[in-house]
Amino acid sequence: MIAEHQPTIFPPSVIAKVSSVANGRMPTAIVPTDPEQDLAANREQFLAAVGIHPDHATQIRVTFDADHYRRYRVADVNAKGEGIGLAPGEPADAMVVTDTNHALVLPLADCVGAIVYDPTKRVLMVSHLGRHSTEEHGAVHSVRFMQTAHDCNPANILVWISPAVGAASYPLQKFDERGLQEVNLEQFLEAGITPEHIEVAEVDTASHDDYYSHSQFLKGNDAKRGRFAIVAMMLEQGEPA
Repeated sequence: MIAEHQPTIFPPSVIAKVSSVANGRMPTAIVPTDPEQDLAANREQFLAAVGIHPDHATQIRVTFDADHYRRYRVADVNAKGEGIGLAPGEPADAMVVTDTNHALVLPLADCVGAIVYDPTKRVLMVSHLGRHSTEEHGAVHSVRFMQTAHDCNPANILVWISPAVGAASYPLQKFDERGLQEVNLEQFLEAGITPEHIEVAEVDTASHDDYYSHSQFLKGNDAKRGRFAIVAMMLEQGEPA
């Protein structure tokens, strides 16, 4: 983990962290295992390092073969650690928890991962915002889901935007060649989040050696296809992180 890249916008009652290459490659539906490295162990060690037991976590399973990319789910309070991931038939683009001590884990490799938290309603979302989701205005719809499902007021919501690939390596053609972070920041503002409630980790995964980058893997610049991860979990009010 890189200290200066960790979220700082959330209160102490929320654990919010991002891993780096030093924490190892994280398992996904695309890269579940590796004979040379125990990816599940990497994830467990990362969670333990930030004070989260794997049995208290659910991993968001993102797929890229859907008809749309606005699949939002409320995590089952009884499904913590459900294979530390969703069942094979249950992909999602974002998940929400309303109970404490239930972490959401999201592996990333260039896409934006957003941690979205309403401290008034105590509702926590982790949202995957890649190109597909961004083209469908996923940041806006993520906030709208929190409004309709949990009566959240956008004016109260805090947002952290993860490291992601920059426009120089991955320009979005449908958004005037701008980058994922810039476009999703704009969409969160459109959804009613106030500027002072948004924090952006200004890290380009394509040019930063401490993060895995899918675009660099495809170009042959990274030897292995890897994922880093973000995680977020609400604690009991007043409970130290």
